[in-house]
Amino acid sequence: MTSGLWLLLAVALAAGICASAAQGGTFVQFPNVSDRAPPLVGYLARPDAGLSGLVAGPERKADRYPAVVVLHGCAGISSRSIEIADRLGAWGYVALAVDSFGARGIANACSGGFAPHQAFDAYAALRYLGQQEFVDPARIAVLGQSMGGIAALYALDRDLAAEYFAERFRAAVAYYPGCITLPRFTAPMLILIGEADDWTPAERCREMVRHARPDSAPIAMTVYPGVYHAFDAVALGAGIRYRGHWLEYNEAATKDAQEKVRAFLAANLAGMPSDKPGTE
Repeated sequence: MTSGLWLLLAVALAAGICASAAQGGTFVQFPNVSDRAPPLVGYLARPDAGLSGLVAGPERKADRYPAVVVLHGCAGISSRSIEIADRLGAWGYVALAVDSFGARGIANACSGGFAPHQAFDAYAALRYLGQQEFVDPARIAVLGQSMGGIAALYALDRDLAAEYFAERFRAAVAYYPGCITLPRFTAPMLILIGEADDWTPAERCREMVRHARPDSAPIAMTVYPGVYHAFDAVALGAGIRYRGHWLEYNEAATKDAQEKVRAFLAANLAGMPSDKPGTE
C-alpha cells in the first residue's frame, strides 16, 4: 500500500469509520489531471462488491454501472463521505469518494478558495472511473456537499473547470453550495439547501437559478424551510456553532433529499451502456 493510501486509511479510521463500513469498498489511488499535481486517493464502492453488493442483491448485477464522484466539504473526507459512497453503491452506482486534502497535506479549507482545485480533482476521478471496465464512462455524475457542492458547480460550468476538459459529467448534485453567478452548466444540476443556512445562503442559489444563461442545462432546486447548513450530518444532532455558522441535522430534510437525489440520478444516468466516454 502506498503512503497516500495509508494516509487515507488513517483519516478514515480517525473519522470513526467502523471496520464493517471499511469492508464495504476499497481504497484506491489514481492520477491527477496534471503530472505536476500529486496523485489522489479515494474510497471506491461498487454495487457488486462488499456491503453494497449484499444490499443491492443479484438483480443489480451488470457489466457496466453508472457512477458518481463524491466530493467532501471543507473539513475533509470523513465517515459521512464513506456512508454516501456505500449508499450510492447500494442504489446500483459505482461511487468514488475523493480525498482532495490528504495528498496535499491540508487539514481543512474552511477559509475558502479551494473549490476550484476540487473541481479539477472531480475530473481526475471522472477519468479514472471512465477507464474502469465495470463503469459506463458515458454515465458518470458528481455529488458534493458544501465546498464539494461549490466544486460540483464549478466542474459543470462551461466558463470554469468544464472549459478545460472534453469529458463531461452527465449530471450533478450540490448540497448547500455557495452558488455562482451567470452559470452555463453542461448537464442537469440539482441543488438542495436550507432556508436558514447562514453559511451558504439559499437566496444566492435562487439568484443563480433566476440568472442562469439560456444555454445552461436545467437547474432543479429544493429549499427546505427552517433548515440549516449540513442538514444531512446526523452527528450534528441538535446543532453546533462552527466558525461562526450554525450547523444542524434535520432528519426530514435528509430523507427527502435522499429521495430526490435517487430519483434525479435515476432519471439522468438511465440509458443503455456506452463504450464511449461522455464528451462534447
